[in-house]
Amino acid sequence: SRLGILTVRHLKRLERVILGYLEVWDGPEEEARLGILETLQCTIEHAWPRMPCRLPVLLPALLKMIWDVHTDQSPTPEPVRVALLQGATECLILLDRCSKGQVKVLLEGVYRNCEETRVRECIRKVQENT
Repeated sequence: SRLGILTVRHLKRLERVILGYLEVWDGPEEEARLGILETLQCTIEHAWPRMPCRLPVLLPALLKMIWDVHTDQSPTPEPVRVALLQGATECLILLDRCSKGQVKVLLEGVYRNCEETRVRECIRKVQENT
């Protein structure tokens, strides 16, 4: 957050780091993934003019993380799972705002074809957010 819009200078490298952390389960407390979701939220807020072109990379990564958290059989406590899903949903909402509704449009097909309640709930929150 100290860098503000200057985050854009490091966006390509930061994106690779964020994607790497979103993919990996890091233990029951999921501290790294929770931290990287906060980092992503902050990055979206500060570098919002450059985020719409990052949708093809960030949207699938966030959806995959939501799916992984939903289907995970590890001993991760329920409050941690809820925090991960909430953090990913917040990132999707921020991405939708800075892309002028593109995320909602892209998620419509996913919502219609997905039967998993928790995943649908995350997508519904994004679609209902204005």
